[in-house]
Amino acid sequence: MKKRVTIREAQIRQEVSFFWEKLREYQERDIFPDLEEEDKEYFRSEEYVGEIQKLHERAQNHCFYLIFQREGEDIGIAMPVLYDQEDGKCFLLEFCVFPEFRGNGTGQSCAEAFLAWASERGAAYVELNFGGLERRFRFWKRAGFLPNGRDEWGEPLMLLPPEEEKPVTVELLKDPEDHWQLRKLLNGYLVEIGEEMLSDEKIERLEKAIAEEKIFFFLARRGSRAVGMCSVSLCFSTFACQAVGSFEDFYVEPVFRKKGIAGMLAHAAQDWCRRRI
Repeated sequence: MKKRVTIREAQIRQEVSFFWEKLREYQERDIFPDLEEEDKEYFRSEEYVGEIQKLHERAQNHCFYLIFQREGEDIGIAMPVLYDQEDGKCFLLEFCVFPEFRGNGTGQSCAEAFLAWASERGAAYVELNFGGLERRFRFWKRAGFLPNGRDEWGEPLMLLPPEEEKPVTVELLKDPEDHWQLRKLLNGYLVEIGEEMLSDEKIERLEKAIAEEKIFFFLARRGSRAVGMCSVSLCFSTFACQAVGSFEDFYVEPVFRKKGIAGMLAHAAQDWCRRRI
């Protein structure tokens, strides 16, 4: 009979210290060998601990320190963030089964326990960064996750598709606070078409072009999450002898395709061009 895995939240000082001890061991053993030295130093710094602790202590969009247990033994940890102010997203920052307990389906049992824990707390779906490592990709794919573009820093993402359909709206990008979502979508788009992702220099030039209205972006939103985008640049056409709008970019996150979102983006951009021009 399969032994049941349970989850408890590390709350008292002793449990939190144990969590961080195991997280450090996991990072040194399993994560750092694959990182650049600059990234290693960040994860070892007090700045990193402070940032995570802020997430842990805030009232909303809370970060949890979780410990997996089986038959009275602690066998692993996980660190998710529940974004209750968004569209039901749970982002899994860290997930580790201790080496002495790996094998015989223990990782799968922990993953199942975690997904049940997230669902019980209202998560509509789970997203994670698998670090581009094939073994992690295969593990989470077996759990039902699908590759889903890149994050704003260019790291590859996987997402467990939400079961519930939610309405999608399209709007012109105006708020600079939403630019991180645009960068995320653009990185996914650029990788998909075989181009280099956005560098800091390119991001700076892009921000300037948006501010100067040299290019306009439309975001397709599922709740507060941007799942697609397209852009329009205005220019003068000698064929029409008037200003026209030119599509520059067009992208929908893979998990959210075949839902009519591309058509919504195209129609919104066309309608806007008719009114603007």
